[in-house]
This record gives sequence, C-alpha cells and structure tokens, in this order.
Amino acid sequence: PATVQHSGTARSASPRSGSVTGPGGVGVGLLDVPADAVSNPRAREYIVDYLTPGTTIHRRIKVSNTTKSELHVAIYPAAASISQGSFVGAATHTANELSTWTTVSRPILDVPAGTTAVDTVTVAIPATASPGERYAVVWAEVRSAQKGGAIELINRAGIRMYLYVGGTNPATSFTVNTLTGQRNSAGHPVVQALVHNTGGRAVDLSGNLTMSSVTGALTAGPYRAKLGTTLAPGQSEPVWFVLTSQLTDGPWNATVTLHSGLNQQTFRAQIPFPRSAGTAPSPVAARPAGGGLGFVPI
Repeated sequence: PATVQHSGTARSASPRSGSVTGPGGVGVGLLDVPADAVSNPRAREYIVDYLTPGTTIHRRIKVSNTTKSELHVAIYPAAASISQGSFVGAATHTANELSTWTTVSRPILDVPAGTTAVDTVTVAIPATASPGERYAVVWAEVRSAQKGGAIELINRAGIRMYLYVGGTNPATSFTVNTLTGQRNSAGHPVVQALVHNTGGRAVDLSGNLTMSSVTGALTAGPYRAKLGTTLAPGQSEPVWFVLTSQLTDGPWNATVTLHSGLNQQTFRAQIPFPRSAGTAPSPVAARPAGGGLGFVPI
C-alpha cells in the first residue's frame, strides 16, 4: 500500500501505487505500459522507461476514490531519491530535473465517491539533457482539516518514476555479496542477504529463500523477502528473510533468488545460525547458483 502521511508539515515517503488508507481513501494506478515492456512487472506499476534527449512521452493514470464522499485531489510531480534501500518521494512540490520535465493535464480532480478519474502525465526530455537515470513521483494528494482545524490531515498515494536518459540503455544487474544467519531478540532465525546493484539502472527487489540441511534431507521454505528494498546503481543494502520455522544452528545450504522486473539472480551459501538470540555469526560469501557451496566467512 502507499504511504499515509498525517501531518501539517510535509514529510518524505516511499510511494507505492494503491489506496492510501485501509477501508477507503485516494488511490492511483498506471493505465499505460510501453508495448516493449508489457511483460515487465515494474513497468506495469511504475513509470519506467529509457528515453533519448528530445523525447516526449505520455502516460495515463487512474485516480480512485474509495471513500463515501467526494474527494478534491491534487495531482502533481515531485522530486524523489533512493536512500538506505528506499525510494523516497518528496512530500511537497520539491523539484528536481525530472519533476520539472513532468506535467499533468489536470492538476485538480474532483472525484465523486466510489468512482475513478483519468489524468495524463507528460514527460518532455530536453534536447540538452545529460545522460543518467532520474527519479521522481507523481502524487495524488488529499488534504482535510481535522476537528477544530488545528491539524491538517494529508493523504498521498504516488506513482514512482524511473527514467533513464541517454544514448544507450544500461544493463540491469545485481549480486548478492554475502548471506548471514542471525537470530532476532525472540530467538527466531533471520537471514540477511547483502545485495549490491552492479548495473546502470535502479532495482526494486523481491524474491525468496530456501534452506536445506547440509546432512540429511531436511528442507525449509520458501520464505519471501521483506519487500521494499530499492537500490540505485552502485548502492548496497540488506534484503531480509524472516523464517517461520525453528531451525537448528546448522550449517544450512541457503539459496536466495531475487527479482527486479525481468531480471532474476540466484545465489547460494552455507550458513550457520547462532545459538543465542540477538546475535549473528560472520557473513558468508555468496556464490551464483551452480557454483560450489564452500563455507567461506568474510
């Protein structure tokens, strides 16, 4: 779900398409997908494209109202960045290059209860634009005063924008550098995969982890990755797997498969779990699937 903001002061957020509240609120989704990216799940959720300088594109978005009253919705682009594993959209009209290149056809939408409205996002890349990937967000925002009018309630849902400008579309690539078996404060096993973006485009990571005993036929999983990890080129951040099974200390053969759009990578390592809660042994170097499973702490 998209991040909800409850404040009279603008704050940053990690926008995800969808409704900003549980039972009802404003939502936003992408209607148009480039023909050459229709099979890419990221392109169906976000505005993801590779453009040459001087290009103009249009994307239709759908703004929904799932409340029981009409909503006055402001639609606008704002700056965004990728930091500490999160895509962070500026909560106000803060500008960057991409947001200044972006306009919407209808900045204000009055959306009746239980209905949707369509808006068009236009991105015009200047002919003089320098190469590189830019990030922005298109917000659908609703403001309303709480009782007494002292505090303003701000709800936003956003669509992320990942646009690369240049003559050659760089490759998308990432590696899992290490795997670490840990136990949280409750003693449950947790696996940390340290991922490094080795390509030229940002990645939004999802995936799963499976475990098998080094001796014997015991297996566990698959366990889904905790969602939300986004990396810009050159960045490294952990992806977490919380295991629901009470595993022994091991060591275990761990296999991690991660996806970003159509890109998939699988890495393996032999990892132990500590005996004590809240502790972790040394990280273990991960290898691409098909390689050996040597136990190599680093």
